[in-house]
Amino acid sequence: QVGLVESGGGLVQAGGSLRLSCAASGRTFSSYAMGWFRQAPGKEREFVAAITGTGGKTHYTNSVKGRFTISRDNAKNTVYLQMNSLKPEDTAVYYCAADIQRGNWDISTIKADYDYWGQGTQVTVSS
Repeated sequence: QVGLVESGGGLVQAGGSLRLSCAASGRTFSSYAMGWFRQAPGKEREFVAAITGTGGKTHYTNSVKGRFTISRDNAKNTVYLQMNSLKPEDTAVYYCAADIQRGNWDISTIKADYDYWGQGTQVTVSS
């Protein structure tokens, strides 16, 4: 069992920045690929970004490329999502998730491939 707790969400003006954190339990955090997903009211949960276990590979959905950066500090069992140049359409509940199958080998953008999920943190971007 992997426990995940997101933090860092809040209200920010368009064009501003926010950094989300996801603290993970477990002794083998570096063996898990980690992803960020987001879900707005009435919409499907969608992939945002992911990173392999040791941070060697990252992937982003097109709408956030150049604005968001995913990173991890395995010594702290924490994954981050730095969000810059925020837009109102970024407003959503952001969830971190662990993929225990792909680990450091590959990245999945598919929600069903992720095995453990946090409770989410709200990000609201005002116009």
